Amino acid sequence: MLASHTALLLLASLASGALGASYTQSDSHTGDGFLKSFAHEAISDPTHGRVNYVDQATALAKNLTFSSGDHFVIRADHTTKLSASGPGRNSVRLQSNKKYTTHVTVWNIRHMPVGCGTWPAVWEVGSNWPNGGEIDILEGVNDVSPNQATLHTNSGCSMPASRSQTGSSTGNNCDVAATNNAGCGVKAPSSNSYGSAFNSAGGGWYAMERTNSFIKIWFWSRNSGSVPSDVKNGATTINTSNWGTPFAYFPSQSCSISDHFDEHNLIINLTLCGDWAGQSSVFNGAGCSGDCVSYVNNNPSAFTNAYFDIQWLKIYQ
Repeated sequence: MLASHTALLLLASLASGALGASYTQSDSHTGDGFLKSFAHEAISDPTHGRVNYVDQATALAKNLTFSSGDHFVIRADHTTKLSASGPGRNSVRLQSNKKYTTHVTVWNIRHMPVGCGTWPAVWEVGSNWPNGGEIDILEGVNDVSPNQATLHTNSGCSMPASRSQTGSSTGNNCDVAATNNAGCGVKAPSSNSYGSAFNSAGGGWYAMERTNSFIKIWFWSRNSGSVPSDVKNGATTINTSNWGTPFAYFPSQSCSISDHFDEHNLIINLTLCGDWAGQSSVFNGAGCSGDCVSYVNNNPSAFTNAYFDIQWLKIYQ
């Protein structure tokens, strides 16, 4: 009996490990370390925003990317009035050099871009979109809270209507073709998870755990009393089973994570207007006047606070 009991304990331990509760830090990025681990993507915006993504040399020269100690900042240009017939407002899109499958990311963010026309995002994506999947961790438009976490996939991926999460679902079909690219989103329960309220609170921590069994996303505001110590301290080892109920939970129940999600690059970007933020009903519905593109062209000072300030990023595998 004792041997049998020991074997059961071992099996339970292995099962727990397979669920991905415990992880070890594999990468840590802070300050100018981001410049070594991420590449500036000077590409046409896939979401058709009124932006001109610049390369690293340009971003550094124009102070759109800079670091000081544990501050890493990326931002949109906030001094130039644009010609209607010229390129969009200079901005930054970063992509990690490394790719990940089963992993945890913890983002310690002090400040995120705000203002009419802004569409910031922290996310992950495969190389053959949408077949390789997309995980949006932090995303929203026009300074409207709360944050929304979303999966985007090809066909055959959906989420159960009832599941263990604190957020509220905006849709349960993750298929971009069936949802006009809306995917299956979950809104966080707290207003300080996004935008001006996020910044006023000093930001906070976003964490995402991806396994073949589920994808989970958490948020803790800067002064929350429930921030796990391993999250707050950026510990070298973490245990996600101690983090409580995530605000977004995407189980593999009706969606094979391994089939719909390939290796992912991490992305940080700020676009303006585009397919979501630039819709007139969305832009005006947020209390923004006129049309988004004209607003972006003619009001450079409106983007003074359109920047990310990231304290660090820890990645665990």
